[in-house]
Amino acid sequence: MRPGQTPGGRPMSVQTVWLGIRWTSEGYRRESSAGVVVPQMPEALTSLAATAIHDVSAMTEHLRFDEHGNPMTESFSPDMALVNFYDHAAKMGLHQDKDETCQAPIVSLSLGDTAVFRLGNIETKNKPWQDIELASGDLLVFGGPSRMAFHGVPMTRPGTADPALGLSGRLNITIRQTGLP
Repeated sequence: MRPGQTPGGRPMSVQTVWLGIRWTSEGYRRESSAGVVVPQMPEALTSLAATAIHDVSAMTEHLRFDEHGNPMTESFSPDMALVNFYDHAAKMGLHQDKDETCQAPIVSLSLGDTAVFRLGNIETKNKPWQDIELASGDLLVFGGPSRMAFHGVPMTRPGTADPALGLSGRLNITIRQTGLP
């Protein structure tokens, strides 16, 4: 893993690995800047995300249903996973995930130490926002009206991971559909 860069080109305190497709300040790319192909996204992550979208869609009014009452999730086709590692000093400022050309939901899985996840509004980085603690194993789906909400991680809570994980820090995996052809 290596530190990523913010859209403004500043280094991030979070270390990042991309699977399937890589984000750059110019948008999404299938190759890294050195011309190396980005590793494929594991089928297990695609399956996890599809299951999460299906389960959430059954509980929400924001998604469409077919004539049999089944959630219409067949168009969800994730092609990228972003794996972020937060050590105890790392954080991520408020931002919007707006570089995708489609507005498919984003699935976020937390592993390791608990993080304070700040979910804001869709217009500015200013309040109102809500702080939510995401523990290891928590899964969050951004969809519908919250898809464009500003969000970030102002802090992690060191030492809150299950010691059996052998992980000091937090891993967050976001699975998304970029819309890249």
